[in-house]
Amino acid sequence: MLDLQQLSSFLAVVRAGSFVAAADATGLSKAAVSRHVADLEAQLGVRLLHRTTRRLSLSEEGQRFHGRALELVAAWEELEAETASSGGEATGLLRINAPLTFGNLHLAPLWRGFLAANPKLALDITLNDRVVDLIEEGFDVAIRITNRLDPQLVSRRLASTQMRLCASPRYLEVHGVPEHPRDLVGHQVFAYSYWSTGNDWTFQGPNGDVTVRVNPRIHTNSGDTCRSAALQHQGIILQPDFLVGPDLKLGALVELLPGYRSIELGIHAVYATRKHQPMKTRRLIDYLVEAFIAPRW
Repeated sequence: MLDLQQLSSFLAVVRAGSFVAAADATGLSKAAVSRHVADLEAQLGVRLLHRTTRRLSLSEEGQRFHGRALELVAAWEELEAETASSGGEATGLLRINAPLTFGNLHLAPLWRGFLAANPKLALDITLNDRVVDLIEEGFDVAIRITNRLDPQLVSRRLASTQMRLCASPRYLEVHGVPEHPRDLVGHQVFAYSYWSTGNDWTFQGPNGDVTVRVNPRIHTNSGDTCRSAALQHQGIILQPDFLVGPDLKLGALVELLPGYRSIELGIHAVYATRKHQPMKTRRLIDYLVEAFIAPRW
């Protein structure tokens, strides 16, 4: 029978990247962590980790085992928490990944209420715009802004956001107002590096879809940088309304090409496929669904 402590030590080593770092994270000695992993490998009859003097890496068997081990430990922790807590309170650490700008603007204000409703939960929040591997990196929930979801993940739709083409009034006074998507070729453009179609921007027009290849002066992985450049009259941007909506309402930015509409993206909470979803995950997703019934933007 598999030993829970052995599984936990194995997961800690993978997460930390070394036996020493795993020992620091778990409060165990390096010798104890090493023994747990060695005993686990002996029981399974396979090598889970490749060890060199410089780094550790998962073997092919270790990669397959890692995902299942995460599920087993998560299920045990959830069972333990539900049994120990009265009234079915969610307990433990909830690891969340979200896009940087969306996380700062629209998730950060929600954490106070969520923690107040779940006093035995703690949050570990990572903000970045790359697509993380929930299983490999140990996240319970991720927020994805996309129309292309991983079919291996379970998702709940929270809201949607419309991409807006916009610039400042002063920029338009100097450089002119584009009347057709092809006019964007002659303008200063600031582009988001992670845009799914790269420099090809597609708009739905009165006569169908129109795609234009823009020539950005700057690529950036930050939507905030694009917004700041536009507010400083430097060029045209294509950004979601959850970011530029207030600027459009105030007139600091002007939406362009009213006859041509860019893409609308879904905002989703995603989590790994599991037969028994942990209570802490259910609580978070239900809370977010309720919070975004009427998005502020």
